[in-house]
Amino acid sequence: MTHVSYSEVKIWKECAWKHKLMYIEKLKGFEGNEYTAFGTAIHSTYEKVLLKENINEKEFFQNKFLEELKALPEEVKKKLKKKLVEDLRKQGDLLASLSMDALKDYFGDFEVVSVEEQLYEPIKMSLKEKYNFKGFIDLVVKTKDGKYHIIDWKTCSWGWDSRKKSDKMITYQLTFYKYYFALKHNLDPKDIETHFGLVKRTAKKNNVELFRTTSGPKKTENAIKFLNKALYNIDKNIFIKNRLSCHGRYGTCEFYKTKYCT
Repeated sequence: MTHVSYSEVKIWKECAWKHKLMYIEKLKGFEGNEYTAFGTAIHSTYEKVLLKENINEKEFFQNKFLEELKALPEEVKKKLKKKLVEDLRKQGDLLASLSMDALKDYFGDFEVVSVEEQLYEPIKMSLKEKYNFKGFIDLVVKTKDGKYHIIDWKTCSWGWDSRKKSDKMITYQLTFYKYYFALKHNLDPKDIETHFGLVKRTAKKNNVELFRTTSGPKKTENAIKFLNKALYNIDKNIFIKNRLSCHGRYGTCEFYKTKYCT
């Protein structure tokens, strides 16, 4: 193991034992569903639009969505809900062409710096820089004032409440992205801002909502300390079960009451 991602340390925070099963023993956890296929298709559509590729957004989304559904494991495909798939296809038709206008309304004039930019930077203080932080930034744009803006798209139903928008573990994703993007390009963090872009399937209006989340020096320091704490425990093979996470906010753990976690 030479790198770690935000999603990996998020799993570790949720339950270190689950992290062990997924990332050390390489057991398959959640393998996707209709919603993940939808999210991937929207991400891919927005990527093409922002790279100014000549596509029909709705047609591209539909083809990509069906492609992602077909790529799901057979056991997952057997459980797909036809009505849900039909609803998602209709919602995708509405959302597929909204990215550029939403960004213009939010930022005004901007230029696209990168799409799906990879980060692979050494994690300072971590076991003699044994690990790198790996991530992919959905979108980076630059505005007239010289500031860089990191955007991460999130597909959801109606939106996020205020608690989720300020959730420390959720916003740490952008904190890490900002920190390592600044290191990669030798930029002053003060010249970088971070934003989530909510792509809302069932909202009656404001279907693409952008909002800023801040990561000042103290929050960044705390995020990096958390990252190093996770890596220290992973490196020392310290994997404690968190029974409180068996039935989490987003459902029951896939390893709950299996031979891997009794």
